Amino acid sequence: MCGIWALFGSDDCLSVQCLSAMKVAHRGPDAFRFENVNDYTNCCFGFHRLAVVDPLFGMQPIRLRKYPSLWLCYNGEIYNHRAVQQHFEFEYQTNVDGEIILHLYNKVGIEQAVRMLDGVFAFILLDTANKKVFLGRDTYGVRPMFRAMTEDGFLAVCSEAKGLVTLKHSTAPVLQVEPFPPGHYEVLDLKPNGKVTSVEMVKFHQCTDEPAHVCYDGVEKLSPGFEIENVKNNLRILFNNAIKKRLMTDRRIGCLLSGGLDSSLVAATLLKQLKEAKVKYPLQTFAIGMEDSPDLLAARKVANYIGSEHHEVLFNSEEGIQALDEVIFSLETYDITTVRASVGMYLVSKYVRKNTDSVVIFSGEGSDELTQGYIYFHKAPSPEKAEEESQRLLKELYLFDVLRADRTTAAHGLELRVPFLDHRFTSYYLSLPPEMRIPKNGIEKHLLRETFADSKLLPKDILWRPKEAFSDGITSVKNSWFKILQDFVEHQVDDAMMAAAAQTFPFNTPKTKEGYYYRQIFERHYPGRAGWLTHYWMPKWTNATDPSARTLTHYKSATKA
Repeated sequence: MCGIWALFGSDDCLSVQCLSAMKVAHRGPDAFRFENVNDYTNCCFGFHRLAVVDPLFGMQPIRLRKYPSLWLCYNGEIYNHRAVQQHFEFEYQTNVDGEIILHLYNKVGIEQAVRMLDGVFAFILLDTANKKVFLGRDTYGVRPMFRAMTEDGFLAVCSEAKGLVTLKHSTAPVLQVEPFPPGHYEVLDLKPNGKVTSVEMVKFHQCTDEPAHVCYDGVEKLSPGFEIENVKNNLRILFNNAIKKRLMTDRRIGCLLSGGLDSSLVAATLLKQLKEAKVKYPLQTFAIGMEDSPDLLAARKVANYIGSEHHEVLFNSEEGIQALDEVIFSLETYDITTVRASVGMYLVSKYVRKNTDSVVIFSGEGSDELTQGYIYFHKAPSPEKAEEESQRLLKELYLFDVLRADRTTAAHGLELRVPFLDHRFTSYYLSLPPEMRIPKNGIEKHLLRETFADSKLLPKDILWRPKEAFSDGITSVKNSWFKILQDFVEHQVDDAMMAAAAQTFPFNTPKTKEGYYYRQIFERHYPGRAGWLTHYWMPKWTNATDPSARTLTHYKSATKA
């Protein structure tokens, strides 16, 4: 987890412009470098480093003696870099996993290079010999990247939008800053004056495709067909492998643990893998909640069962409300459900940074979208419609849950790892017949639960614990977090403001006082940037007026059961 930043064709003083790069300093608290590009006085890179691998030679932009014309600035982890290196017999100059991008690009070109990368990444690759700039981002956008480009060819790129919004350029008083699309790479021509022109934007991978890097991952051969025992065995193999490959780090590993199915499965499997790898430190797990929170109780039970060194972070409604401004600034969104869920994750990340030496943090993000875990999937009209919705959610992760997970941890200099979004695991899961993946017997994620039912990884009641949204589980059922927020906001936004909401905010007009309040904070930090969020996250196939799972009828019947 690092902060990347680059400018091409700047017509302003670079020493002034580079101050914008400091807006993402939280992403890399260990070191910072700002470097001009040889022969291009108006092109430069900025890099904030979190030293997770190769503390000695890991600074960026990465330059190799073998390829003097190549410059690479990237944020992410390439899990198969050693396997690919050995396959092609590349001579490494560092121990940095991202070095493989340079070797692959030189060997097979950008299109094949990005397809071979098993991991999460956002990169800027400059080839001064061939006068090209390449941008690329992983399939689900786990690692963030924003770009801004003017008609006269000025290009600015950064991990977070906040590193670009204050930049100045003569032809554009306000730069149009946009998220770079996940699963794409872009090719740009570099002109002698340092400006660029976009040549093509290419989608190199989608979630349903088996990734091209399968031949380098060394996973045992999967059983063919869709007989349930074969499927369960394949899922266990792929999930174990997804966790194992993510142990790649020189820093201490920890795990967020809400006590729900997803984070509990990750924590239990992770602890098992760390023992097998003979890692000497105990696994630290972290749960957050208010008094009487169901998540705290469930997480405690899991931690006792698996034997992790468990930390409980307690917070009250006042602390949660006070964090809203910082949280929305970090997130760069005003989406209601994202903001609600981010407060707990932001506060627990703050605790991890301040009180422990865990830096690489595992979590269960992505499972609900992949395995149809949201409660509204019970209302899906057909397995095919449920599959369609699952894929839509996965494509939009970078706007919602993946965005939340990255920004709340990165704000405190932590690196998040999300095994449920492993390429092989997701493509295999999505290849299963739609009827295998839908909720069964009134229980969502039935296939995933069944897969681990005989593994003894978790207590039975945790394995079959009904879905609880993270933003709800951190508070008691009697007084939900969304109710606490709505009660607070009631006194901050009056009826006259709501009556004029469509005039004040014509795009994505907030329908509730809570939405209005978040939008106000967002506009204060990022005026005129509401377009970063294309639409609010809401459950489908219901008449819901609020994104909280606790407002849905199925939730009420599940809690009574």
